[in-house]
Amino acid sequence: MKNSKSAVFRRQQELLSLLKREKSIDVDTAAQELNVSPTTVRRDLNVFEKQHLVERFHGGARLLEGTLKEEDLPTTMRGKAQIDYDQKQAIARYAAGLIEDGDTIFMNSSSTTLMLLDYLHGKRVIIVTNNSNAIGYPHDPLVSIILTGGEIYQRRQSLVGEFALHTLTKINADKCFIGVGGISVRGGITTSVLPETAINEMMMRRCQGACYVLAATSKVGREHNFLSAPIDNISTLITCTGADDKEIQNLRDHHVQVIEIPYTTHTSGTESPATKK
Repeated sequence: MKNSKSAVFRRQQELLSLLKREKSIDVDTAAQELNVSPTTVRRDLNVFEKQHLVERFHGGARLLEGTLKEEDLPTTMRGKAQIDYDQKQAIARYAAGLIEDGDTIFMNSSSTTLMLLDYLHGKRVIIVTNNSNAIGYPHDPLVSIILTGGEIYQRRQSLVGEFALHTLTKINADKCFIGVGGISVRGGITTSVLPETAINEMMMRRCQGACYVLAATSKVGREHNFLSAPIDNISTLITCTGADDKEIQNLRDHHVQVIEIPYTTHTSGTESPATKK
């Protein structure tokens, strides 16, 4: 298990955190701090160099300024701009309407997908998620929630690692709803948290029906550091009106259905958004 993909991602995330804190590191010190061999640190730094995150020098590396994007933390009305919150509510409301009675769905750790629970009423649905924030989140009693289990990635309260991946291999879902750090034709489906990429990828792989990306307009055309999947792994993007027109057209040209939802700031829970094709 030491060399599993999830263990590698976790180690690399720790190395990135060290780089972010220190800006410049030497291999031996980093190896000591992370309790791994210098060879392992050098191998990870080579990966980061190919991703244009670091500049190597003899015996170490320095973080290239501006390349490591900030993590997208769970959204609250107080912690994010109202416009972003309202877009996510409108997107979740529309997406919930796509879920049918009897569906089993995958829902990843994003704040937008969690909001699906606000709008799922009167349907018997099984939700499989790696979002530990789903514990205690108010929802219709007809909705059953299954947590993947796994290690908790503290800053986002997401469940990651080999245990979570193993749970997903035992389930086939009818639909999959993925929140993202960024989506573009060139960059694919990306996130700011490396260990979550394997979870997102497995959810898409184990989905037998449509895979939906839920993304506010600020995420469309944006690229984060870590790839969950290329663009052809999804069927539909649900966003709001106002996203970059060129990027929207690029996505459609690559056979991604794009649904654009009008939204209003300070939306009410009863508003029914229309779509623009």
